[in-house]
Amino acid sequence: MPTSHEWKVFTQWGEKWGGIVSVTLLGQHFVILNSHKHAVSLLEKRSSIYSDRPKLHIAGDVIGWARTLVLSPYGPTFREIRRLFAQLFGTRDSMARFVPLVEAETSRFLVRLLGDADSHNVDVSKYVRMTAGAIILEISFGYKVKERDDPVVNAVSHAAEQFSFATSPGAFLADILPILLYVPEWCPGAGWKRKAAAWAKNFIVMCDVPFNFVKEQIAAGTAAPSFTSLHLEGGIDPEREYCIKMAAASIYSGGADTTVSAINTFFLAMMLFPEAQKKAQAEIDAVVGNERLPVNDDRTSLPYVTALFHEVIRWNPVAPLGVPHRLIEDDVYEGYVFPKGTIFIPNIWKFLHDSNTYADPLAFKPERFMPSENKKPEKDPRVLAFGFGRRVCPGIQLADISVFLSIAMTLAVFEISKADGDPVLSPSEVEYTTGIISHPPPFRCTLKPRSAQSEKLLHSLQGIHD
Repeated sequence: MPTSHEWKVFTQWGEKWGGIVSVTLLGQHFVILNSHKHAVSLLEKRSSIYSDRPKLHIAGDVIGWARTLVLSPYGPTFREIRRLFAQLFGTRDSMARFVPLVEAETSRFLVRLLGDADSHNVDVSKYVRMTAGAIILEISFGYKVKERDDPVVNAVSHAAEQFSFATSPGAFLADILPILLYVPEWCPGAGWKRKAAAWAKNFIVMCDVPFNFVKEQIAAGTAAPSFTSLHLEGGIDPEREYCIKMAAASIYSGGADTTVSAINTFFLAMMLFPEAQKKAQAEIDAVVGNERLPVNDDRTSLPYVTALFHEVIRWNPVAPLGVPHRLIEDDVYEGYVFPKGTIFIPNIWKFLHDSNTYADPLAFKPERFMPSENKKPEKDPRVLAFGFGRRVCPGIQLADISVFLSIAMTLAVFEISKADGDPVLSPSEVEYTTGIISHPPPFRCTLKPRSAQSEKLLHSLQGIHD
């Protein structure tokens, strides 16, 4: 099995062997799904038996991620956390109450960018991460982030990086040879145990610090409305409290990192494809004008900006292989016999770069999602990018609003270009990170207010957020 950029290797396998590729490694059966049709048929239409997760001894049990939704086994705890998610933001109507928060925090994001000491060499990712954290932490805990070096945002950031590494193929040999779990820490070659123990401590900090913050606020009678305070008010038994804590941890640990990856991809794409940036800005100028920022209600009037958002999602998907599914009983499909315990990996990157679905799939072309007299829009990538069946991303509505508003608001007031002194990159030179959540490589850019009116608008926002 490949250990780096697996989605590209799996795509090559698919071209050679077809939409279903079976691999056995040390007795464990893996099935790579390179066809969206097969992924839907198995992971969605038969989701009652395809919704379990593989047992990752280190990431899941030792570090603790199996207690959260992303790696939780398919069972009562998973279903309860999923139900809580659905109540919070499972529909557009339930999400409507969070739109003002997302709009306000995204405008605050623009102010942070304006205040960067070196606008010709900006590391946007730190501001993206702070803003994503601010939104999700307020929803989850009513927690207001600090402008600099917020401890909770830092803990989530570190935990997300560690999760991505710990779930990468081959990260820990003990996932393949569980007997290694019993090797003492002092043994030569057992340094991984010390690393996993340190990461487990960080996982606990990520879960406990904001949760205990809410409990203290409730005790003091000062708790802000949030997912956690809503469910803790009035007191609950310890088992239920633990479930609420893990649900809250699932909300912000999952939501923050995926949104960060998508928004960073947007900034990178605007550096690489300036013509798409100009077209989107022209549409914003014509529809919204330059005296206010776009808001979520403008989306239907901004078809090109919406198409650009969709192309960001498609071009380099946040989770190129999703999260693997595990079969809980034997199954037969189109002549294939799949034994219980088989692990299924949907190659989402391949689905989004299939030339039968997307013309010229390696190119960045927002126009592919625009209707014309000669053709229908190509398939909405959100149908393919956010998982399948009972494991579909429960925060898709929040991610949709957050990423769209970041794109529209940023393009309204900033011109994005490469950092001074950096070479001009071609798309083929950009190499995304390996992991369940894939990020663009570190980069910096130049940000310049588009006009005197843009700068005036940004300064007016600064007055609001000071």
